[in-house]
Amino acid sequence: MIASLKGELIHKSPDRVVVDVNGVGYEVYLSTASLQKMPTVGEEVFLHIHTSVREDSLTLFGFADMEEKEMFLLLINVSGVGPRLALTILSGIRPDALSRAISTKDISRLTTVSGVGKKTAERLCLDLRDKVGFMLTLDEHEAGEIVADARDHTTSADVISALVNLGYPSVRAHQALAVVRKRMAPEKFSALRVEELIRETLRSLA
Repeated sequence: MIASLKGELIHKSPDRVVVDVNGVGYEVYLSTASLQKMPTVGEEVFLHIHTSVREDSLTLFGFADMEEKEMFLLLINVSGVGPRLALTILSGIRPDALSRAISTKDISRLTTVSGVGKKTAERLCLDLRDKVGFMLTLDEHEAGEIVADARDHTTSADVISALVNLGYPSVRAHQALAVVRKRMAPEKFSALRVEELIRETLRSLA
């Protein structure tokens, strides 16, 4: 299976791009959000890829960031939601906003998305409510604190780096660190060694 592509962007259209990788052009379908992040034709591009294989076709779906791909993979595991609809949903609502709507059972918000009726919205909430928590965005103040902490303090930066190396998206790693930091007294948090903080954040991610 193709998991990612890196090459020259040679064509863009309203719903797809073509990426040249060593002389082979790969047609990749993208959400509107990912399309907006694409460089100009002729420049290098990197995409996370989901390969959809059916009896009569092989289709590539691309994502500018790993968070969008993770949400896409959750969506296509919901009964009645195929890759095309999942991409349409992500074109109408950002992953963090979608997570918030699902976790709060905001049916009215979900049904504003193209292709999502009431039954589909209810199914999304039922199937994914307990799976999208890691996608919820921190408020600006809390996120800023964690980003600054990771940048300014070696221990926190090492924890983020370790989680990313374990395969967790950077956003999810920062959120896990935020949870650990929030539930501890500042002096206790600061006293933890790197390996101890990694264990705590992994427990938060479990």
